[in-house]
Amino acid sequence: MDSPSDDVVEYVYSFLGGPQQTARPDELGGPVTIRHLPLKSGPDRLSVRAIDRSGRSSTSTTYGIWVKAGRAPVAHWTLSDAAGATSAAAETGPVARAGSGVAFGATAPRGTQLAAVAGLDGSSHAFLTPDVPVVDTGRTFAVSAWARPARTDRNMAVAGQDAGSSAAFELGLRTRDEGPVWSFTVGGARITGGAPETGEWAHLLGLYDKETGRAQLYVNGHEVGTRTEATPAETAGAFQIGRSRNGDGYRDRWHGEVGDVRAYDRVVAPAEITELAYRRPTLLGHWSLETATDGVSPEQGGKAPLALGPGASIHRGPDGTCLPELDPDCPFVPYPLVGDGHLQLDGETGYAATESAVVDTSDSFTVGVVVRLADAEPAAPMTVLSQAGEHTDAFKVRYDPSVHAWQLVMPQRDEAGAPEVVVSQIEAADGGEGQGHRLAVVYDDATDRIKLYLDGHTNADATAALPDGWHSSGVLQVGRAKAGDGWGEYLHGDVDEVQAYAGALRDGDIGGLGRGTDPCLC
Repeated sequence: MDSPSDDVVEYVYSFLGGPQQTARPDELGGPVTIRHLPLKSGPDRLSVRAIDRSGRSSTSTTYGIWVKAGRAPVAHWTLSDAAGATSAAAETGPVARAGSGVAFGATAPRGTQLAAVAGLDGSSHAFLTPDVPVVDTGRTFAVSAWARPARTDRNMAVAGQDAGSSAAFELGLRTRDEGPVWSFTVGGARITGGAPETGEWAHLLGLYDKETGRAQLYVNGHEVGTRTEATPAETAGAFQIGRSRNGDGYRDRWHGEVGDVRAYDRVVAPAEITELAYRRPTLLGHWSLETATDGVSPEQGGKAPLALGPGASIHRGPDGTCLPELDPDCPFVPYPLVGDGHLQLDGETGYAATESAVVDTSDSFTVGVVVRLADAEPAAPMTVLSQAGEHTDAFKVRYDPSVHAWQLVMPQRDEAGAPEVVVSQIEAADGGEGQGHRLAVVYDDATDRIKLYLDGHTNADATAALPDGWHSSGVLQVGRAKAGDGWGEYLHGDVDEVQAYAGALRDGDIGGLGRGTDPCLC
């Protein structure tokens, strides 16, 4: 920034949608250089005005900018090569030679575009390398990968690059007394965070920004640990997958699966990192509850149906053959919650259930439902959805009239009386009127968080930490919950549009639940 005026003391500037900032020249009337990092591609705009010693402002000058998309990785190996291959083909960059401890064709993380990944056995032969450097550690760089450890009781490297007899950087897993953590080491600086679990996939990304001199670590799309000042070694050695350089040899050999290894020569923006770590949920079941034949209501895609118990029935809306406004003898038939019908439950024995478990409650899952309570002042808690283990429900969604709220209840163990994590949304009971409410439950195993959504929205009271979800083998229940050796909390009201997904739906997708169709998981 510069001005023809010789008494400018500062420049006031802003980028499109950003805050107003100030830059001061080193000398009166001199120019100023600023550094700016755009975090998304597309149009941007810089507006600048000069301020003189008297406080007078020049007119604003605006510059249009078009930010291009970020450059592709300098090296990228999906590791989806055919079983028996002895090297990994590169999407970009050089081919990576594979040691004999590498087996291609392992199962890829669900919900990604990977067809397969590589399994490494943790031996001295478990590595892949192009035998050349792929990033310039004297400049900005980033490295990312999907990783699933087969063990967490020792230090293990997912990826790194040699620097003489040591490693310029290492992305991987470190053991500590309080438990294992993911880590990114650059020079002598280390950032740690997240909690690796044996057999569980995680997306890792380590970033060193030369401009700021700091290193950062992202786990499953979220920044963890504390950004740390770092000085990487600039000696350029070979890039490594599954091991880290130490003196004349290697250490920290990876035991588990690795896939989609990428190396960049630029900053990877937060939105990009979120997208790299995204696992698209899979629809497990969608029950529209519009019909029932012999007490069974079908699933839209032909999967396991819902069997209706005593006290449960399908209500059908008016069929148009009889119009009360024209014929006084025509009975009034209320419209269903969604579509042509919904499930009615009597609050005493009524329920519906699948024939087997639907969601894996030890992994990320999402369930949604539309529900309307028949009573304005329910006498006791009532459950709309649950899935049980041997001794208690792995989760249940219920209305508790004592606090006038919908609740998500998730016990921490499959034990009667186990401590429970409870989140809630305050809402008055329906009293049989209106179109009910759209409820959704999300358990995100990657971030160890649970959320309860009411009509598409959540809040601080409706989200909480849940470090370890446990696997339940019980069937999906609609309208009741486990109570001792039997069942209780029967729902009195109407239920519609039950949907279940493997994976955690994002906030923007939740609004599509309960609409009669499946949301666009974009």
